[in-house]
Amino acid sequence: MTSEGQTNRLDAQMAFLIEAGRLSAVTRATKTSDGARFENSAEHSWHLALFALVLGEHAPEGVTIERVIKMLLLHDLVEIDAGDNPFFGEVDEAAKEAEEAAAADRLFGLLPADQGAALRALWDEFEANATPDARFAKSVDRFQPPNMNLVTEGGSWVDYKVTWPVFEKKMAPKIQSGAPKLWDWLAPKVEAFLARLSH
Repeated sequence: MTSEGQTNRLDAQMAFLIEAGRLSAVTRATKTSDGARFENSAEHSWHLALFALVLGEHAPEGVTIERVIKMLLLHDLVEIDAGDNPFFGEVDEAAKEAEEAAAADRLFGLLPADQGAALRALWDEFEANATPDARFAKSVDRFQPPNMNLVTEGGSWVDYKVTWPVFEKKMAPKIQSGAPKLWDWLAPKVEAFLARLSH
């Protein structure tokens, strides 16, 4: 690669990385583990990557944790443009998907073409939720917020008046499909907590 080519490549990579830093300005509905404030999407992505690293031994056979970590670091970058939608809130799924796809086009398009295509492919794989790696990554993405709510006196469950039947219906398929061991560990804890919360 020529010196000019290397400079252009680094320029593009840095443009992407600086833009990615804006993810820390996106506020989520889940609180930080100390309950002091709402977490941002950059913190969430880092926490998920750490969850995958530590809990990878509980992944189904055939999952490559390194790929899962990459997906989790990338998966919410689109929120820079599209924002975050709380899991128990009302969302127009088709509009959200279109907005996130446009955001992915813009953000991954900042990178050199080869690198942008490779990272976009990981993001698309995560979104499609059709491979073992993507299913585990998606499950970890759904597994982290309930654990944060458990240590913050219910967190967003209180705001959205979440009950166990609602939680189980919406969340069980999301976690069980890629991380059944994590669901089996989590479900009784959430059920007991939400039962106490409702009294």
